[in-house]
Amino acid sequence: MGFTLVLAVLLVGGAVFAVVAQRRHHSRTLSGLDAEVEANRWLVRLGGGLLPSDVRAWAAADEDAARALTEAAECHREAGERLAAARTAADYDGVTRTAREGLRHLGVARSALATAPAAAPPEPSALGGARARNPRQAPGAAASATPG
Repeated sequence: MGFTLVLAVLLVGGAVFAVVAQRRHHSRTLSGLDAEVEANRWLVRLGGGLLPSDVRAWAAADEDAARALTEAAECHREAGERLAAARTAADYDGVTRTAREGLRHLGVARSALATAPAAAPPEPSALGGARARNPRQAPGAAASATPG
């Protein structure tokens, strides 16, 4: 009887440990929907960066700036096509990488044009944090601000 009781306790403890470990693993990976939202966010950010705030400066762009703007626009087009065809978290990750590459090209163009650089895109938090905070809330801001 004592052996059976010990065996039962060990089996239940092992099952609990396995469930906890599995949930921790799943909480560290983005779900397909989370990955899609993240990819779309980077694509929208790139698209917004391609809208010139000073059209005259962009029209007078030198060759390096024009090449960088063209590369950024190409990344935007490619990321949009990839987003439309994406179905898995890995596909969405590819969209995110392409959009971020476009943002790097956009930064090069802005540097060449000597225009004020757009705010550096924040690194998406390792995981859960991006889902936990309000998307309109500034990174690092408290979840509930007290008026005052």
